[in-house]
Amino acid sequence: MKVELDEPKCVASGQCVMVSPEVFDQRDEDGIAFLIEEHPADDLLDGVHEAIAVCPAAAIRLVQQ
Repeated sequence: MKVELDEPKCVASGQCVMVSPEVFDQRDEDGIAFLIEEHPADDLLDGVHEAIAVCPAAAIRLVQQ
């Protein structure tokens, strides 16, 4: 599985970082999220699914590879 984050859509709410800090982080200068782990281990996928659900900008998706 691969996480895709559409940074231009990100509104810097930080919800993804709060629910899945092993996969997401935020830039200090503007708060925009970025990926730490594009291909997270299976044990991190629940957090990624939660991040997708709570993202107010719908900027995150999980794709099969």
